[in-house]
Amino acid sequence: MPEGHTIHRLARRHARLIGGQHVSADSPQGRFEDGARLLDGRALSATDAWGKHLFHRYDDLWLHVHLGLYGTFRDGTLPAPAPRGALRLRLVGGGHWLELRGPTACEVLTDDERGRILARLGPDPLRRRPDVEAFVARVLRSRAPIATLLMDQSVVAGVGNVYRAEVLFRHRLDPFRPGRDHDAAVLHALWDDLAVLLRAGVRAGRIVTTLLKDRERPSGRPRREDAHYVYRRTDLPCRICGTPVQDGEIAARRLYWCPVCQV
Repeated sequence: MPEGHTIHRLARRHARLIGGQHVSADSPQGRFEDGARLLDGRALSATDAWGKHLFHRYDDLWLHVHLGLYGTFRDGTLPAPAPRGALRLRLVGGGHWLELRGPTACEVLTDDERGRILARLGPDPLRRRPDVEAFVARVLRSRAPIATLLMDQSVVAGVGNVYRAEVLFRHRLDPFRPGRDHDAAVLHALWDDLAVLLRAGVRAGRIVTTLLKDRERPSGRPRREDAHYVYRRTDLPCRICGTPVQDGEIAARRLYWCPVCQV
């Protein structure tokens, strides 16, 4: 599932490509015909992202997209290719086209309806002036493992499986330790690091969490095999202590950790 940095990149890219333009909208697949009809001919006045939720503003309406596990956006310059397959939404404007396939959510909302979605979400480290104290307070109230809380979008919005595993390792935190057993200072440091990692992901378009000194090749562009400390490195040696990385399921997703460093 795309994590928060990807959604913020999409919001910025869509603003560059069709922002300020009147768009034509259609749903070749047919599953979004009514919504496309509402958007057709309107101008895209703004784009926004909160966690894993993408929004386009069209006059007094919002297009809301959650990509989920299988959703994807494609774009290009006109002429647009002939529609193929399960194409949920196509937007054309300003010499560019956007195509959306396979999202979990694709809907047109009013301001109030958008507000209700945002009210369910925790603070997003990529937004301006996020409420870090709300994150800290929510974690300190919970008996749930910290690894579970980091995947809860009502606690912190935008963190997915990769960032969860990597930030816990970077701070040497036991993923199974209850949230309430952490110090507030530790949680503030965790939040600050998430903000750094997510911003780097927005810039680079990929998730790289390792420090130069911890990579097999400590120079140049990080290779895929050097990008992470524990994520998808089951049974490979920990980059710090050499112990085989373990994995297991928590919060319905595969978690990776070092049993020696993270105690």
